[in-house]
Amino acid sequence: MESTQSRPPRRRASRPAGPTTGTPAEPAAVRVPSTAKTAATPARKPRKTAPPSRRQAHRRLVAVVAMVTGILATSVVGAAVAVLVVQRHSTEATQARNQRFVDTATQTVVNMFSFKQSTIDQSVDQFIDGTSGPLRDMLANNNNATNLKAIFRDTGGSSETVINGAALESYDDVSKRASVLVSARVTASDMQGNNKPSQPYRLRIIVAEDDEGHMTAYDLNYPNGGN
Repeated sequence: MESTQSRPPRRRASRPAGPTTGTPAEPAAVRVPSTAKTAATPARKPRKTAPPSRRQAHRRLVAVVAMVTGILATSVVGAAVAVLVVQRHSTEATQARNQRFVDTATQTVVNMFSFKQSTIDQSVDQFIDGTSGPLRDMLANNNNATNLKAIFRDTGGSSETVINGAALESYDDVSKRASVLVSARVTASDMQGNNKPSQPYRLRIIVAEDDEGHMTAYDLNYPNGGN
C-alpha cells in the first residue's frame, strides 16, 4: 500500500473565459410570435373613410307631394278664373242695367214730345203708361192727360224728337232709382207740314226700377233752369 504522500497532487484544468478555440457556437434562435409587431415593421397609414352615401329620396313620397302641389296650384288658378268670371258677369250685368235706365229715359222723352194727329191718343197714353211716382200723379191730376191731348190737336200738326245724347248721372242702389241726363231736339210742323225751327231740350229723367225689373219714368225736371 502506497502512501498518499508519494503521489503528486492533481492539477485542476482551467480555461479562460470566452469561447473556446474552434468553430464558434451559433446563438440559439428565438421564436417571435407572429402577432407581435417588431420595431422594423413600418406603421400602416390610416385608411381614409368615405363619407356616407346620401339616402335616396322616397319616390312615392315625392310623387305624392308633386301631385298635391299640382292639385293646389290647379285649385288656385281655378279659383282665380272663377273670380274673374264672376266679376266679368257682374260688370256686364251692371252695364246692361245702366243701359236700360238710359234707354227708358230716352224713350220717355221721345214719347213726351213726339206725336201725329192720327195717333195723338195712343201717343199720350203710351207716354203716361211709362211713368210712375210723382210724374204719374201729376199727369193723373186735373185732367192733365186730357188737356195734353187737346193741346196737341190744337196745333193741327205733328212733332218729331231726335235724341242727341244721354248718360247715366247717378244711381241709388237703395231706392233703385237712376238719374239720366237727356239732350234732345224737337221739331214741330204746322197743318201744312211746314217745319218750325227745332228746339233743343235738356232734361233730367229720374228712372225707377221695381222688384220685377220693370223701369218707368219716376220724375223729370229741366236742368239749369230750362233749355
